Parts: sequence; structure tokens; C-alpha cells
Amino acid sequence: MPQPIAPPPQDDSHVEPRRLTVGTLIAVAALAILIAAAWAWSGIIMLGFGAILIAIALRAGAQGLHRHLGLNIKLGVLIVVLAVIAAVAGVVMLAGQPVSDQFTQLVQGLPKSWDRVSDWASGNTIVSAITEQVQSSDRVEEGASKLAGNIPDIMSTLTGMVDMVLGGLSSVLLMLMVAIFVALEAPTYRRGTIRLVPLRHRTRARHIMAELGDQLGRWMAGQALDMAIVAVLAGIGLWLLGVPLALLLALIAGLTNIVPIIGPVFSGGIAALFALSQGFDTALYVALLFAAIQMFEGNILMPLIQRFAVQLPPALTIIAIMAFGALFGFAGVILAAPLLIVTMLLVRRIYIEGVLGDTEDVAHGDHHRD
Repeated sequence: MPQPIAPPPQDDSHVEPRRLTVGTLIAVAALAILIAAAWAWSGIIMLGFGAILIAIALRAGAQGLHRHLGLNIKLGVLIVVLAVIAAVAGVVMLAGQPVSDQFTQLVQGLPKSWDRVSDWASGNTIVSAITEQVQSSDRVEEGASKLAGNIPDIMSTLTGMVDMVLGGLSSVLLMLMVAIFVALEAPTYRRGTIRLVPLRHRTRARHIMAELGDQLGRWMAGQALDMAIVAVLAGIGLWLLGVPLALLLALIAGLTNIVPIIGPVFSGGIAALFALSQGFDTALYVALLFAAIQMFEGNILMPLIQRFAVQLPPALTIIAIMAFGALFGFAGVILAAPLLIVTMLLVRRIYIEGVLGDTEDVAHGDHHRD
């Protein structure tokens, strides 16, 4: 009896492109929605992200007190907050008046520095030719008359700037309050976030959240050490060069160093501009000083810090500054480095390892600091 002929195996290869296409469309749509939401709620997102960073720092300090003194974590958070407040108050009391006086002198000295630049420009043949060409135009008079007519608009702009500063201060205060509450109840917020993840992925989500907290904490510790060393080196160098307001300029150098690449250029430019009041030689020495500090930081200091901190590729850092700055404004520029850390880790753990199944690069990335 002849056996029935089995039907030929069905070719399902035509289904895979469809599945791939649908999955790709869903992923692209989800990414577009996330970008649109980030654009619409950029202020809230940056406020929340900044609060999380501060909460991680407070929590790390509290855990240190818990390990060494056996204090309760919540009590440790409150002690860290009070210690920070006391430290800031002490710095303000001890250095507030000198810094305020130096800031006043800085503002008053900038016109003198600008006059030095103008004198140099007037003695330069090329710059003088360009200036004469511009001044010979009737547009200068038109611009002056238009400027006089736009004084009300200028006053309105200044009022808007004052409102923006006050709004920024209130946002910072709100961010600090949120950070304290998050640090006090971190396990509660962590559990709530984990519950938003499907059950089969919750273990992985816990590991990723723990790794995010660890990397951000190490980045903040390394960044704080880097900023402090840069401020000290800049202060000593400016003092040795006899540049006035060395303390204030050193503080600016340390604080702006949180923004990679752009921050040092900004602080070095301000210091060199103000040093013009002492002569072009001093300004040149200041520029060389800041260049030497950046060389020391890039070739010696940061490699040492990155042994326990997080290493960020320079090219990706520049791209992150531009991208997050365009998306979130000035706050995105300041927080570009930690945002890049979060992005890199999520791409590595979720996409490369989870979707592509490639664990080799992840392992190499984890051991690059060894």
C-alpha cells in the first residue's frame, strides 16, 4: 500500500522579514515617542536626573557611615545633608566676603581688559583695516538709532533674565528637596521602578539598576576629585603668576571642569582675558598654565582616576555634549557625561547583550579598567 506523500515543508523564510520589519517599526516608533517626550518634558527630566545624582551621592555617604560607624542609613543621610550644609555655610562665612570682593573687582576689571584688547587690535594692521571698513559704513549710525528705540525691549529682556535666574534657583532648591527624599527612601523608589518591568526581566533590571548606581557614584567621586585638583593647581599657578582674583578664577576653573573640553576652555579664556590687565605676557603665561593643567589632567590625572571611576571615550563625550545640549539645553551640557554613562550602559546591557546576545564586548568593557 503506497504511503501518503507528505506535503513539502513550508518555507517560513518569508515571515521573518515581516516580523523583523514590524519589530523595527515598533522600535523606531518607541524611540520617536521617547525623544518627543524628552523634548516636551526636558526640564522635568533634567530636574529628576539631577536629583537622582545628588541622591546617589548622599546615599553613598550614608552607606560609608553605616559601614564604619554602624549608623542607620536614614540617619546617615540626614547627617550627610547637615554636614554639607555646615560645610557650605562655613565656606561662605570664611571665603564669602573675599570672593564677593574679588567678583566685584572682576566685573570692574573686565572693561580694562577689553580696552587692552582694543588697543592691541588698533595696532594690528589687519584688524584696523576691518574696523575702518565697518566704521565707514552708515550702518553704525542706523544701528545706534535702532538701539535707542529698542531700549524698552532691552529692559524687558533683562526682566526676563532675572525671572529665569529666579526660576533656576527655585528649580535647584526643588531638586535638592527631591534628592533628599529619594536618598531617604531609595529602596521604596527602586522597588516601584522594578515593578514597572515585566516579571521575566525583573532580575536583569535589578542588576542594571545596581550597576547604574555604581557607575554614576564612581563617576561623581572621580569628578569631584578631578575638579578639586584642577582648582588647586589653577589657584597656585595664578597666584605664582601674580594674577589678581586668583581664588575666584580657581573656583571658576574647578566648577566649570564638570563640563568636559568646553569647561576648561571657558575658564581658561576668562582667566587669560582678565590677566590682560597685567600685560600680554601674563595673559600668555595664564593660557600656557591652563594648557599645562589640561595636559596633566588628560595624561596623568584622569588615567589614575579612571582606575576606579568610569572611562568615557572623548569623541562620544563631545557628541553627547552637543546632542544632550540640543535636547535639554544648558542642563544637558552640564549633565552630558552622566547621561552618556547611562546611555552606554543601557545600550550595552539591553541591546548588545540582551538583543544581540553578544557578551564578549561587555566583558571586555567591564575589564578595561584592570
